[in-house]
Parts: sequence; C-alpha cells; structure tokens
Amino acid sequence: MEPSHFTRLDETAWQIECSGAMRVPAIIYADENLIRDMDEKVYAQLSNVATLPGIVRAAYAMPDAHWGYGFPIGGVAAFDPAEGGVVSAGGVGFDISCGVRTMLTGVPAHEVASVRCALADSLFRQVPAGLGSEGAIILGDTEMDAMLSGGARWAIAYGYGELRDLERIEEQGCVAGARTDCVSVRARKRQQREMGTLGSGNHYLEVQAVDEIFDPDAAKAYGLVRDEAAVTIHCGSRGLGHQIGTDYLKEMLPAAAAAGIILPDRELASAPIGSETATHYLGAMRAAVNCALANREILGHLLRRIWGHYFPDADVRLLFDVSHNTCKIEPHAVDGRTREFYVHRKGATRAFGPGHPAIPEPLRSVGQPVLIGGSMGTASYILAGMASAEARAFSSACHGAGRAMSRHAAAKRWKGRQVGDELYTRGIVIRSPSMRGVAEEAPGAYKDVGAVVAAAEHAGLARRVARLRPLICIKG
Repeated sequence: MEPSHFTRLDETAWQIECSGAMRVPAIIYADENLIRDMDEKVYAQLSNVATLPGIVRAAYAMPDAHWGYGFPIGGVAAFDPAEGGVVSAGGVGFDISCGVRTMLTGVPAHEVASVRCALADSLFRQVPAGLGSEGAIILGDTEMDAMLSGGARWAIAYGYGELRDLERIEEQGCVAGARTDCVSVRARKRQQREMGTLGSGNHYLEVQAVDEIFDPDAAKAYGLVRDEAAVTIHCGSRGLGHQIGTDYLKEMLPAAAAAGIILPDRELASAPIGSETATHYLGAMRAAVNCALANREILGHLLRRIWGHYFPDADVRLLFDVSHNTCKIEPHAVDGRTREFYVHRKGATRAFGPGHPAIPEPLRSVGQPVLIGGSMGTASYILAGMASAEARAFSSACHGAGRAMSRHAAAKRWKGRQVGDELYTRGIVIRSPSMRGVAEEAPGAYKDVGAVVAAAEHAGLARRVARLRPLICIKG
C-alpha cells in the first residue's frame, strides 16, 4: 500500500480517514516498509469494518495484518452495546480460539540438539498432525458437552494435563457462558475424534531455544533462560470451530438485514448485540474457545510424556496460553469513562499491561506474556503487554509474522522437500504429513517477524522480552 493513502499519526501509526459510510477512522500500526508491503485488501477490509454499527474509537490492524475473511487477519474492533453495536462471526474467524502456548523445559538446548532427529520422530509419531488428523480420544455426547463447558479444566480432570497449568491459561482454562445447546450436530461430529490434534495449515508444535534476551527482568519473571529449550504449540478449535463459524455466518446475514444493517461486504455478516442470533453465536463461540483450550492442554500433556522419555528429570512448566481469534466482553476506558465493550480480535492477541488483574499474579508486575510465532525457519518472540496498548488498540497486539503471500503462491514457488532440506542444513528438523503444506508454510511466505515485533514495540502495544530460534518443527 502507498503511504500517501494514509494520514501518518506517528512513526508506526497510519490512519485511514473517515469517508463514505465509515463511522470511525481506521488505524494500522506498522513501520513504513511493512505498510508498503501490506496487501491493498487490508485497507479495504479495515475501512469496511469501520462502517459497522456501534464501533468504538477506530478499527485497528496490527503490524502483521493481511487479507482475511471479512475482517483482515490482525484486525481489532470493539463494539458498544449501548450504541447499537454488533457481534460479527467474521471478526472472530473460522478457527475460533486459534492460539499458542509456550512451555519451558529447563533443558539446555545443546542436549536437545544431541537427540534432535529421534525427538522429532517421536513427536511426529505421537502428536497427530495434518488435515483431518484424529487422536486417541473419542467423545460421546455427554463427554462432548463436558469438554465444551469445561475447557482445559475438563482435560486435566481426565488426566490430560496438570492443575498448576490453569493459572497460566487465559480465563484460567475455562470461559464462562458456553452454550453447548447452540453448537450444531455437524460441529460436534467434526470434533468427535479431533481432540489432542494439531490440524493443518499454519498450526505446529515447535521445539525452540531461547536465543536472545531483550528484557532481563521480564525474562526472569517469565522463567526464560538463554540457551534453554522451550516448546510452543499453535492450534485452535479444529473442525468444531470452523463449523460454528460456517453455521453462524449463514444466520447473521438475514439477522443483519432484519436489523437494517447495511453490509459493505457479505463476509462482515453481523447480528445486533442482545439479539437471539448474537447470543447464540457467543454461546457457541465460547464453547469453541473451551474446545481449543482443552485441545492445547491435551497437546501439552502429550509433549510432557514424550519429553519425559528423553529428559526424565525435566520439569516442563507452562509459561502462558493465549487465544487469537475471539470476541470478549471487556471493560475499557474511552473518553474518560470505563464501559464494557465486545472486543473482536482476529489474528490478534490480548496484551494486558502490568498490574492488570487478569494476569497471573507471578507475572502481573511485568505484563501479560504475548507469544508471537514466526515461521518454521525464522525466530519466534515472547513479548510483554504494555499499559499503553489499552488506549492504542484495546490492549491488543500482533500474533505472528503474518503472511506475505498466499498459500497457493507459496506452493508454486517452493517445493516442500526443498524447503525441508534447506532448513536441515541450518539445524532445523521438519516433520510433516504434507510436503505441499511445508511449501505453503515456507519461511519466505511470511513477513519479517523481527520487523513486525519491533513495530509492535514502537507502537506501544507490547515490548520484546526474548527471541527464540527453532530446533524442531512438527507441521500440520
């Protein structure tokens, strides 16, 4: 995009002025290079989001933003129920509660390197990955309801995880207000055999080494030690979340029309807050969040079991688990008054600053951990939420590097085996059931994650704590 399309507010804030049906401006946080390389569709989609009823302050996009379904991925928008605000399934996305958890192992990275290939093989055999992958857990109707209501708490009660993890999971592992009766039979059926699986696309389990510390005090609070191994798991609510998104997008189109809402794009299908459609969607969405939290807890359990075989004395501890694709009712200060808004984050991470009561007490003085995935051949980062993010973007930050090209374009440009071989020469072991999937996720298909996190820090969204480099990547 051309910078001339924007009003530049500061070094990393670019404003799209109100025009046409826009109710508020739109703001993208990025440096000039990231803006120039950003897809033109981000401009159009963010401008469309700014037309929705009840939107508060501005429509926002993070430094990793790229084109998505309705909302851009990396989009953030808050809606006021007192001003006719809406809930939008497109503002959450199909992979509801797609998120990341980072686990700390205490094992020196060189010890992991000595068993790298064997460990990669064990992880690949025992952690189901890929399109349509199925796990060992089969849920009947009663167990499905319990999982959708209980989240990670359900998983731990069934022996998949550790009770101490709950303090380090967003919402303490279970979102209130889940409505299992609002989840379709089709959605349930799709999830019946998918618990404890990674799925496909950009989902992964990655063994990493803490490569550089930027903030020693924050790193100490988080338990990050240079040259020790960590493991990051990235996945969501699998088929269930996708089906819920599909089901309710169809319902929201007529709901929007009945409410007199003019949509600039059908993909922005929305329903008024408080309407039956919005209420049912939120209940189903919260059930999908619990599904994702349970799924990542189970995957963490599998990781601990496999890790213990190679490193019997290791104590694998959860640093944090946070979701990207959600709509949450949160209090935020706007115009000097704190009110509750419906905050949509799609490909964006909650990033509460120091002192926020929702942050686990041992981490509260530092700020919430913000876990940023790179690509399988580049770095990942751990950031800390900043207090300034409240006013900048409703306490939100970026969630990853962000795609620089489509999966189709990446598959035309690279071959999966070629990518895997090149990474192996750099000491990175890749395991995947799909060589096409590896090509689609080639490092060159993503933005420069270092530039993305630097822009997030300069914008006052989250500050860098540590950089992690990949050792092993299990790709769906």
